[in-house]
Amino acid sequence: MAASALQTERTRPAQERDGLSVATVTVTHNSSQVLAPHIEALLRQKRRVQEIVVVDNASKDDTAVLLAARYPQVTVLPMTENLGASGALAVGLAHAALEKRHDWVWVFDHDSVPSDDSLELLLAGAESLRDQNAQIGIVAPLAIHGETGTIYAPLLWQDGYVKLSAEAMLRPVVFADLVINSGSLLRRELVEEIGLPRADFFMDFFDYEYCLRARSHGYKIAVITGSRLVHEIGNSRKVWLPGGSRLWKDHSPCREYYISRNLTYAAWWLYPTLGGKWFAFRHLARHAGGVLLFSSSRLACLRKIAQGFWDGRRASLGTRFLPD
Repeated sequence: MAASALQTERTRPAQERDGLSVATVTVTHNSSQVLAPHIEALLRQKRRVQEIVVVDNASKDDTAVLLAARYPQVTVLPMTENLGASGALAVGLAHAALEKRHDWVWVFDHDSVPSDDSLELLLAGAESLRDQNAQIGIVAPLAIHGETGTIYAPLLWQDGYVKLSAEAMLRPVVFADLVINSGSLLRRELVEEIGLPRADFFMDFFDYEYCLRARSHGYKIAVITGSRLVHEIGNSRKVWLPGGSRLWKDHSPCREYYISRNLTYAAWWLYPTLGGKWFAFRHLARHAGGVLLFSSSRLACLRKIAQGFWDGRRASLGTRFLPD
């Protein structure tokens, strides 16, 4: 190849070199104060995306005004009612993967900020696994709490959550069963085969349920540890317990309900084993203890955890409560 042609190839946009179409889907609700840094991070990606999609989940603030004024290139899907994170993501994935047929869809919450090379590293990681007989359905970065630097660790599912070893997390690529929704890169073929996220979960655990569904269909989930994403989950802070510190997420009572209900439903109905049920009960009991120690709304949160456990056991799903 001539030198001039080689230089042209090197400077050509990445999406032209790899032949892949990538869209982002961001679910947002009343996010005018935090959305701009997220959109700017998407626009700064070294490997540009072909479409940026924002699902505006019935925001009542200036989110729509912000998007129209500053980001006219963004595809906005306005919802007339709050569908929850899972319902809105289903709408966005239906648009990006099933209607527009992008090869990959990179999904986000509105407050997540990926590093400038995050997408480039995720796609390179997926490409590196192509010849290893690995049916990769989801590729994820390491999500990090911005203020404390705590990693939201990917997990294995063995009748409950199992952390990957510290040694495993030093590898450039690790395989997991569960990763958080924000920052995950989903292959279109995965969405076509296993369907959309469950809208009846409304929020929380819907991403883990989607991961478990993908794994049950034979897809692997790869975490590219060099790709980073700053992400906030709830009002998080470090707290000290015997044996060390942990990141405590101070959720609203409404959110505690969905966390409890959806985990319980998964353990009792989707993947029903004695070990899984016992894990769900113990996990929620331990979490209730943390609520007593650290929550700003102790009694309200405890009531919602109990109600969620009851509704999950009797498979009562759907939208029960709306966030304030």
